[in-house]
Amino acid sequence: MLWAAGLATAGFLTLVLVVGIGLAVVYPNLPSMHGLMDYRPKIPLRVYSSDMQLIGEFGEERRNFQPVAQIPKVMKDAVLAIEDARFYKHGGVDYVGVIRAGLANFVEARSQGASTITMQVARNFYLSTEKTMTRKIYEILLALKIESLLSKDQILELYMNQIYLGQRAYGFAAACETYFGKSLKDITVAEAAMLAGLPKAPSAYNPVRNPKRATIRQQYILDRMLENQMLTAEQYAKAKAEVLTYRSKAPVIREGEYVAEAARDLMYRQYGPDAYTRGLNVYTTIRMQDQIAATRALRKGLLDYDRRQTWRGPDGYVDLPADPKLVDVRVAESLEEYPDSDELRAAVVLSASPKHVVALPQNGE
Repeated sequence: MLWAAGLATAGFLTLVLVVGIGLAVVYPNLPSMHGLMDYRPKIPLRVYSSDMQLIGEFGEERRNFQPVAQIPKVMKDAVLAIEDARFYKHGGVDYVGVIRAGLANFVEARSQGASTITMQVARNFYLSTEKTMTRKIYEILLALKIESLLSKDQILELYMNQIYLGQRAYGFAAACETYFGKSLKDITVAEAAMLAGLPKAPSAYNPVRNPKRATIRQQYILDRMLENQMLTAEQYAKAKAEVLTYRSKAPVIREGEYVAEAARDLMYRQYGPDAYTRGLNVYTTIRMQDQIAATRALRKGLLDYDRRQTWRGPDGYVDLPADPKLVDVRVAESLEEYPDSDELRAAVVLSASPKHVVALPQNGE
C-alpha cells in the first residue's frame, strides 16, 4: 500500500511538472480555437425518391446536428457514465483519473485510458490518433485551453455531434437513426447505453454486426449509470431486460443510384464542393418499388453468371494476432472494409482444407 501511494505521489508530481512546463512553453503556441468557437458540422447532400425514400447520400460524414439542449438527458448520462463521469467537476483534465490510469499501467502492464471528454474533443479536432507522450501532453494543454473558452455544455455538444460511431455515422443523432431507425428524442435507456459503447471501437461494438460483444458493453454501461445514480433501480432493471430492435435494413443505399448520381452532378455544378456539406435535400420523381425490382433482376443475372466462372480467390488478406482473445475484434475491424451485400456475407477464413472450412463473419459467429 505504501509503495502504491508513493507511486501515486510521484506520478502526480511528474504530471504537475510536465503540465507546468507545457503551460509555460507550448501553451502560447497552441492552435486557434476558431473551429470550435464557430462550429459548422458537415451535413451531406441527400437525394430522395418520390415516396420519400433515401436513394443517395453524398459527403464524407453521415450527420444530423443536434443542439445540446435537444439531446435527451438519458443519452448524455450514458455517455458521461462510461466516458467521463466527473466531466462537470474537473477543469478539462481529470488528474485523479490520469494518476489512476498511470498506476494501473505500471502495476498491471496493460493500457488504461484517462482521457476526459474535453481531451477527446481536442484530439478529434486537432491531433492524430498516434499514442505518444508528446501527443498526450498536447491533448492536456489543448483541453485546458478549450475549458477556458467554452462552457461545459458547449464542449459536450461538440463531442456528441463530432464523434465517429461507425457506419459513416458522426454524432449520436445520426447513430440513433443508423442503428435504430428513429429520432434521438425517442431513444430508450437501453438504446442510449448501447450507443454510448460505440466510441471506444465502433467496428468491434457495432450492435448489428456484433450483437453479443456490443451487449456485454451495453450491460456494463448500465451498471455504471446505476453506480453514478443516473438511473433508479426500476429504470435499471427495465433497461437490463429490454430486447433491442435494430434497423431492419442497414442504411446502405443500392437503389436508384443512377438517378441519385444525376442529381449529385446537378447540385455539384450549381454549388461546387459546398454541395456535400450544406445539408441540401433533392427530391426526384422515381418510385422505390420500381428500382428494387430492377436491382433484384440485375443482381440475379450477375450471380448466375458468376457461378459459371472459376473462383477468383479471396478479396483480401488480414494478419491476425497471436492471442486468440484478440482475433474476434481484429476480424470485426478488418471486415469493415468488406460490408455484406444482401445474401452475400463477408468473412475471414481461419482455416481451410478440402473437406472443412472455418470462417468468421463480422458478427463473431
